[in-house]
Amino acid sequence: MDVPVLHRLALNESPYPPLPSVRRAMRRAVAQAHRYPQFYPDDLTELIAAWCRVTPDRVVVGSGSVGVALQLLQAVVERGDTMAYAWRTFDAYPLLAAMVGAHPVPVPLSPDGQQDLGALLAALDHRTRVVVLCNPHNPTGSLVTADDLSAFLRQVPPRVTVLLDEAYVEFARGPGLPDTPALLGAHPNLLVLRTFSKAYGLAALRVGYGLGAPDLVARIRRQQLPFGINAVATAAVRASLRADGELRLRVDTVVAERERLRHELVDLGWRVRPGHANSAWLDAPDPIDEGAAALTAAGVQARHYPGEGLRLTVGSRKANDAVLAALAGVGRHAASGRRASSAAPDGTVAAHPRPPVSGQRPDG
Repeated sequence: MDVPVLHRLALNESPYPPLPSVRRAMRRAVAQAHRYPQFYPDDLTELIAAWCRVTPDRVVVGSGSVGVALQLLQAVVERGDTMAYAWRTFDAYPLLAAMVGAHPVPVPLSPDGQQDLGALLAALDHRTRVVVLCNPHNPTGSLVTADDLSAFLRQVPPRVTVLLDEAYVEFARGPGLPDTPALLGAHPNLLVLRTFSKAYGLAALRVGYGLGAPDLVARIRRQQLPFGINAVATAAVRASLRADGELRLRVDTVVAERERLRHELVDLGWRVRPGHANSAWLDAPDPIDEGAAALTAAGVQARHYPGEGLRLTVGSRKANDAVLAALAGVGRHAASGRRASSAAPDGTVAAHPRPPVSGQRPDG
């Protein structure tokens, strides 16, 4: 018999629903659902620009950060070009590449779960039009520091667009955090992706934005879908920005729970490196396949990469306690035996699975 899902921790969603003030704004907008939204999201663009302290010509809004990424690829990629990215990462990247006829070039992560910047640079050739960095990285939560990011950007050829996905940036803490908006003036080939899906808890409403140089943003805007951002989503974003302080407290709570979850997992025998997203990453040679089975039996839905890793979204305290209870026995076994699943003797994963083919469902 199937075990009912009690805790959804697979898609890096916020454990919190929209704030009451945001829900009120959404209800007011629903009352006008018989009216079209703006042809292009000009008001929302100006609002986000003011919030980010940039001029509106540096902002492009789309259907989630994924939508903005697709608009970018449509603007700069021709069929047969290549798109490089670290792998494993967000499953949508190879799907987006396929949609625009680009050849994906997945570059393996380093053994410690970092994006290998040197290997990414080496993968760039005359056919490369886009290179993707995910920072903080999905799914490992690792961070490219300010110095490393600046050095990487200086070495990318100007003809290659750097797509810097910062979907989880609000959860990052500690020294060395990049000030990416400050880099935009020096790197006109850089587009920074942000989203209201994660920290702001508006995943179902699909609003994201990109920050870039005016010329690049103008090219991306030409791919904008008319009427593409609905009025309910616009109202929710507007209200969320007014409630920025309340939402930051929620983010701080998620970060505190992330650290509690990591430390208690380590105490149970799991090797969990510090992370900067709203998740914890468990990887081989720890028994992540057995851990995934234990979570499923406990009604916890997590993101499982068989033989490779297990990503746990930070949920409510009750959900996180359910994770710890489910993994306790497996973790003790991990501490004493360190059984590996498809891992090399030195602890590195022996093979990196291929990116998903078109038609597979991307993760969060």
